[in-house]
Formats: sequence, structure tokens, C-alpha cells
Amino acid sequence: MELIRVDTQRAYDLLWQKITTLDLSPGSAINNQQLAAELNMSETAVREALKLLVHDGLVFITPRHGMYVVDINLPDLAQLSEMRLALETLCARMAAERATPDDVTVLDALRREAAELYQQQTLSTADKQRLFEIDHKFHQAIARAAHNKYMVEVLERFFGLSQRLWYLALPHLGFLPSAVEEHFDLVEAIKAGNPARAADIMHHHVQDFYNKVQEILEEQ
Repeated sequence: MELIRVDTQRAYDLLWQKITTLDLSPGSAINNQQLAAELNMSETAVREALKLLVHDGLVFITPRHGMYVVDINLPDLAQLSEMRLALETLCARMAAERATPDDVTVLDALRREAAELYQQQTLSTADKQRLFEIDHKFHQAIARAAHNKYMVEVLERFFGLSQRLWYLALPHLGFLPSAVEEHFDLVEAIKAGNPARAADIMHHHVQDFYNKVQEILEEQ
């Protein structure tokens, strides 16, 4: 039983990565046997992992046609942006009220790492992916600085859905400098213990990202 549980977690991690990086494209059909062969894992582990991904909102089941990767569309984008705007804004406000010196140290380090990476004259696709990883860690650190474990858990669930949007937007990204600047301003607002300022910056940061993704989807 323990072996099945471990295999299921490994299959889940691998499939989550394939879906959120668009290696399994939005709307594509899922073949359990093929995936099990690709991952060199049992069909049981893959099937159980897919059930977890259904719960995450990344896979859906149809009665007659099997499983599919959830598509990316404008109505879903609008609903996702509403949730993240509300939660991330609240999170930033709470972080400005509750952050410890250790929390601020982590945020400062992540902000500097992003700034140093962007100082390069050109950014490769790998560099942009690295910036996304830093951005994810930055948002995780703000959630932890809010000192509400349920906030951390809820925001992490939405991360997988948002990561697909990042990879969709990756070839078109031209707004990274402003995002890095907003990270700096947000850390300063949290350091200063200014909840209103932190909330305003985070709201604009998240809204700007979703506006860009919406533009890309509308052009396709």
C-alpha cells in the first residue's frame, strides 16, 4: 500500500509538471497507457494521480470520451483572476501587518535574485522560466509572511492553474521589468508596515499579469 502511495505521488508530480508547462497541451486527450509507458510507471499510479489532478482543476473526465487536460479560455481566466486578485491582495495586506524580520530577509533575497537575473542584456527562455520560479517563490514567501497556513494552501492550489498561463504567455512576455520593480516596491511596503500600499501594489501586479494573458488569448 505504501508503494502505491509513493508511486502515485511521483506520477502526480510528473503529470502536474507536464500539464502546467504545457507539455500536455490544454484540451488534449489523455491516454493512461501511453502516459504510464512514457513515465515508466504503472497504470494504477497514473490513474490515481489523474484523479488528484481532476480535483486540482487541471484534468476533467467526460462520460463517453475519457480524460482531457482542462482547456484555457477567457471565462476561466476571468474567474481565476478574480480569486487571485482577492486572495493575493489580502495576503499582501496581512504580510505588511505580520511579517517578521526573517520573512523580510527572504523577500529581499528573492527580489535581489530576480533583479540580478534581469540585468543580463538578453533573457533566454530558460532565464524567463527561472524568473517565473523566483516569482512563485516570492508569492509563496509573502503568503508565509501573512502567517495564515490556510492562505498558503489555497494560493498554492491556484499556482498550478496560473503556471499554465505563464507558459502560454512566455513567448510574448515583454513586461518583466515592471514586475521586478513591483517586487521591490512591495518589499518596501511590507518593511514599512504599510498594509494599504502593499495591497495596492499586489493588486496591480496580479491584474497586470492577467490583462497581458487576456490580450494573448484574444489574439489567438
